[in-house]
Amino acid sequence: MNGQDDNADHRRGDQAFRDADGRGSWTEMTYGGALSFARRRYSRDLDGVDIVISGIPYDNAVTYRSGCRLGPRAIRAGSVQLAELKHFPFGFDPFETLSTIDYGDCFIDPHHPTGVFDSIESHAAGILESGALLLSLGGDHSIAYPLLKAHAAKYGPLALVQFDAHCDTWPDDGTRFDHGTMFARAAAEGLIDVGKSTQVGLRTYNDSDHGFEILTSPWVHRNGIDAAMEIVRARAGGTPVYLSFDIDGLDPAFAPGTGTPVAGGLASWQGLEFIRGLEPLNLIGMDLVEVAPAYDHAEITAIAAASMAFDWCAVIAKKRGAVPRPVGRV
Repeated sequence: MNGQDDNADHRRGDQAFRDADGRGSWTEMTYGGALSFARRRYSRDLDGVDIVISGIPYDNAVTYRSGCRLGPRAIRAGSVQLAELKHFPFGFDPFETLSTIDYGDCFIDPHHPTGVFDSIESHAAGILESGALLLSLGGDHSIAYPLLKAHAAKYGPLALVQFDAHCDTWPDDGTRFDHGTMFARAAAEGLIDVGKSTQVGLRTYNDSDHGFEILTSPWVHRNGIDAAMEIVRARAGGTPVYLSFDIDGLDPAFAPGTGTPVAGGLASWQGLEFIRGLEPLNLIGMDLVEVAPAYDHAEITAIAAASMAFDWCAVIAKKRGAVPRPVGRV
């Protein structure tokens, strides 16, 4: 598969713990073998690594249905088919260009809740110090706050591009552990530049836009994803861009497995096109959050989430020289 020699036993099966360098893709049984995100090598050796994928299994900050602490596990399982073939629509294997590892999960002690955000920030900062990009799998959306702190410490104020059903800028007193307030706190602390930031897919109400450009779900439905991307790109400019992708930005028809589903959202194809449209921007990090597998059906949500994360990796690969070879009208 992928042009590799199927008779080479050392390149078949369990790539997650048998691979040496994190590049390329091996022949695997899609239904078997050691699970990691897209069969990436499990490692904590950051030398020469381009992208680190890590789970943040925390959901104590939810306001409705819990369970997204199991999101990283579900997203990894939902990624198995993505490692089978060259990536659609680009026609390349992004991991031929990018050395990419699955770092495993951030260790969080739920019995000392006041230290959770510090643990996540320290976890992220150590990875970013290596020069690698970090793709975080949540977990509830509150994890974005310590992740933004770690990224802003490295890159300065960030342009936040948020894909979400909710604004997550409700009032915050600076002490809450809440997955609906963290972007108000991040803006107040100067971690994000709201004048360069955009929220896409919103369909819940807040009395203030907090300075963000808000492209609601109905607006995107009427005007199209291309129009939305033009606004996002023009607003961010050359500022370092952090993408925070809440799976509930998709309609519950496409992502039922989430804690706070809201009708009227975007389709999975729109989410994928949205991520591909970010290519011209200075992408420096991403989180994919709020996958709650207990409410999922046939892995619909997990597969969508894995696909969004995988597409971000493919976009980074293209930006770093991978040459697309699309087949058909794409």
